[in-house]
Amino acid sequence: FGLQLKQQRDKLRQYQKRINLQLEKERLLAKQLLKNGKKEKALLLLKKKRYQDQLLDKTENQISNLERMVQDLEFAQIESKVINGLKVGNECLKKMHEVMSVEEVERIMDETQDAIEYQRQIDEMLAGSLSQEDEDAVLAELEAITQVSLITLPEVPSDELPEVPEATEEEAGLFSHTQFPSHFGFDETPSSLSVSSTSYSSFIISDLTALLSLYQIPAFEHFHF
Repeated sequence: FGLQLKQQRDKLRQYQKRINLQLEKERLLAKQLLKNGKKEKALLLLKKKRYQDQLLDKTENQISNLERMVQDLEFAQIESKVINGLKVGNECLKKMHEVMSVEEVERIMDETQDAIEYQRQIDEMLAGSLSQEDEDAVLAELEAITQVSLITLPEVPSDELPEVPEATEEEAGLFSHTQFPSHFGFDETPSSLSVSSTSYSSFIISDLTALLSLYQIPAFEHFHF
């Protein structure tokens, strides 16, 4: 039915456009007749135009009524869908209420509250299960952790390190061939350096024996060179 109303409205609009074009032509024709001195024909043509103007007004009213009816029909269809949706929703709610009544909800809420209270009592019992000895041990551990956290390490000095003087040749043990004493087994003549194997071995053994005695290591009686 809504589609038929829209089609009728479109036909009236097409008719309105056609009448407007025809009225414009008749107006120009009446103007030309007056210019040619044909006043009677021009007056008759204007009367016809006036009648068609009235038809246009009626057509405009009919179009307005059709548009309003189409809008009312569309809104009624929307309302019908809303009502159908409410109907389906009410039926679903009724089925849910049959499955779970108000009394059932109250029972579930009471059971939930009892379970929460029961769990609270268990938590309180567990929280108070430590003996006095355990409580003292926990406090002592907490105190120890606190003391460790309060210990502060010394700050790293920001002063620059003093410069170390360079070692001399005597401190570094670097000697020229003219400075080796004779008990090392070296000749003091600069032209020819020679090592006396006997005196050199004796010097090495005596020094190693003193070093081993310092660390309480048996002497070299059993070693032969």
